[in-house]
Amino acid sequence: MHDAPMDVVEHREHAEHAAHAHDPFISRVSITIALLAVVTAITGSLETVENGAAITEASRAVLAQDKATDAWSFYQAKSIKKRLDTMVAEEGGPNADRYRGQAAKDAADETGIQSEAKRDEAERDALLQQSERHEQRHHSLTVAATLLEMGIAIATIAIITRRRWPWLAAVGLGVAGAAASAWTLLS
Repeated sequence: MHDAPMDVVEHREHAEHAAHAHDPFISRVSITIALLAVVTAITGSLETVENGAAITEASRAVLAQDKATDAWSFYQAKSIKKRLDTMVAEEGGPNADRYRGQAAKDAADETGIQSEAKRDEAERDALLQQSERHEQRHHSLTVAATLLEMGIAIATIAIITRRRWPWLAAVGLGVAGAAASAWTLLS
């Protein structure tokens, strides 16, 4: 990762030094660098937010999976207990009705437990989808930030060489980076 706030300060200082030269071209390029640095900082912050959201949703999905696993384990325990109660009731004896009743209660409980486990699995799936979406947005913002940072570097070349084409290339990269960032946020 990069330290976007420090990058902004460094690029602003470069722009201030260049502005003291009183060259209109250098001033335009310096302003371009400053604007690109601000957009880069914003994009970098959004990139961090998306990464955090992806991790949070993935962690919540793990918890939902744990709940589903616990519910399925409880379901299996109830199923085994129901089967044992049914077997004892089938053998007859003075407690057969009590075991038959317990088996019926366990069968009724199984349905609720199974529904709970399926709900937990559905929650897990939804959370994993959200995590994946945040991860994809994070990657798109990483590309956008990279384009913006390349624009800043190439704009610096324009100052050093006093040539127009690197500045135009930097503006193009900046527009592409800003557009990629905006597209990601709007999609």
